[in-house]
Amino acid sequence: FLTFSSIAGAAVSTFEDLTPTTPYNGPGGGAYWNGADGSGGFISGDAWFTNQYDSTYGSWSGWAYSNTTDTTTPGYSNQYSAIAGGGADGSSNYGVAYISSWAGDYAQLYFGINSGNYEQPVLGAYITNTTYAYLSMKNGDSFAKKFGGDDGTDPDWFKLTIYGLDSNYQRMNGNYVEFYLADYRFDDPSQDYIVDEWTWVDLSSLGEVSGLEFDLSSSDVGAYGMNTPAYFAMDNLATVPIPGALWLLGSGVSALIFVRRRSDDGGDAYEA
Repeated sequence: FLTFSSIAGAAVSTFEDLTPTTPYNGPGGGAYWNGADGSGGFISGDAWFTNQYDSTYGSWSGWAYSNTTDTTTPGYSNQYSAIAGGGADGSSNYGVAYISSWAGDYAQLYFGINSGNYEQPVLGAYITNTTYAYLSMKNGDSFAKKFGGDDGTDPDWFKLTIYGLDSNYQRMNGNYVEFYLADYRFDDPSQDYIVDEWTWVDLSSLGEVSGLEFDLSSSDVGAYGMNTPAYFAMDNLATVPIPGALWLLGSGVSALIFVRRRSDDGGDAYEA
């Protein structure tokens, strides 16, 4: 029973098992990893996080990870900082996603890298804005508008959609969760918000999935697509992996119960 309980515990991608290597020169220092080594991704916990890096332009999409803490510097030079100023629950590291949907590069992750259990129930994750996206929505910049406008009446929004993936790593129809990273659609302007702290997003409704795909959308769009910087940060992604060894353990326990029942009855009638 104790072994069963320990195996069935949640597997958490905390990003603390990773070491960012590229120094950040802005306020607060720290470092980040953006795929410049060409590895195509990284492992945290029991999940593989995808990354696409273009060495010609020095650009990336998909997943990066970071421990930078800059909450004041606006713009592209501060891509890797969470507006919360660090990881969830006081940790250092966290994941950062950039979604280049115009190029067809979505942020994905796949389960079972260590456990071998490729379909897992997802519990949830902590989500927040990056500093880049947050300050762009709050103040506006040369590409994106200030959310709410000067009079605070514009019904702006910035939404993260999280899809469950099937065994072929394709989106499962109708299987998604939406989370608003900013929402200015309320009748009462005092309820308008831009997320600036780690917020738990419940993903249990997705059920057992082989992975997740993340997409961003915004009310602020232009001729070339979304103007809002397509970034968000994530920490402490939790799933419940059930490795094959657990089923073997369960079978063994069931067999013992079966044998004991037969011995007690002293007859040929078998009970489960």
